Amino acid sequence: MLPLPVLEKAKEQLICYEDSGMSVMEMSHRSPVYEKIIKDTESNLRTLLCVPDNYRILFMQGGASGQFAAVPLNLMTGSGKADYIISGQFSGKAFKEAKKYGDVVAAASSEADNFSHVPETTAASFRADADYVHMCFNNTIYGTKFPYIPDTGSIPLVADMSSCILSEPVDVKKFGVIYAGAQKNMAPAGVTVVIVRDDLIGRENPLTPAVLSYKNMAENDSMYNTPPCYPIYMCGLVAEYLLSIGGLSEMEKINKKKAALLYDYLDSQDYYIAPVEPSSRSMMNVTFVTGDKELDKKFAAEADAAGMKNLKGHRSVGGMRASIYNAMPIEGVETLITFMQRFAKENRK
Repeated sequence: MLPLPVLEKAKEQLICYEDSGMSVMEMSHRSPVYEKIIKDTESNLRTLLCVPDNYRILFMQGGASGQFAAVPLNLMTGSGKADYIISGQFSGKAFKEAKKYGDVVAAASSEADNFSHVPETTAASFRADADYVHMCFNNTIYGTKFPYIPDTGSIPLVADMSSCILSEPVDVKKFGVIYAGAQKNMAPAGVTVVIVRDDLIGRENPLTPAVLSYKNMAENDSMYNTPPCYPIYMCGLVAEYLLSIGGLSEMEKINKKKAALLYDYLDSQDYYIAPVEPSSRSMMNVTFVTGDKELDKKFAAEADAAGMKNLKGHRSVGGMRASIYNAMPIEGVETLITFMQRFAKENRK
């Protein structure tokens, strides 16, 4: 979901952006009017996330999956080593992709426990000469999130924050690189935001494609090639909206309230099972099952018919998953709980 005020503003400007005489989807990315849009978007994201001056904000393409290759190509060029924390499907995919480019190991993993929690790590978990440590901060499929920022010492920490970016304040200084596909909390799919520390720019493998080079994209202000203009514009509107409601500290309060409401219900009953250990629970993705695959299918189908879409869990794990990203109102969570109560009453054996 996107915030309603954002969609309404985009609707107003769809055919004609301000007095430009054209839609954002029609204008040249080199035009002064669009250059202002992308610069304002970057500025608002910098303010919202408190991004220090020694970090660049890049607008790239290829989603988080593109960054699975971009990160090792740009950073794994010192010792040629990188350590990965495996906490779910996407960190596993990033790990698999990075192995194409160097000496990559899984420093910690919770796979043996079906990713029902995030791995615990200490500074000793990582090789001292690793070029970076990679993690996925929030795991959409399994409904887990890191309750801590791993201590990697002097090793740059790289975080995929695709599914939790802008949901709460982030201490950017503790990371070398943060990247996020936009389509959870920032904008429609199409743009990937990359926040990278200056000293990590310019290290890339000579074979790095130009569109994946942090140095190339930074030197060209994210316009080496035509950027995804409309998603960047939408990202700007979302950033404006979040600033208008009080920023990420206010968004965090709203998200915690929504998540607590749903988890409190799950913890208070005995019909649904919440498989994630409480210390690793995600604010964005709440997973649960009935313990009966056929009932799970029935739940998803009846919920869909009742107007609650996409509650079916990922095909790799089944069950149900309620994604309560930023724009989901608390009323949506309340409606879901009412449905869950009724379903449990009607289907209890």
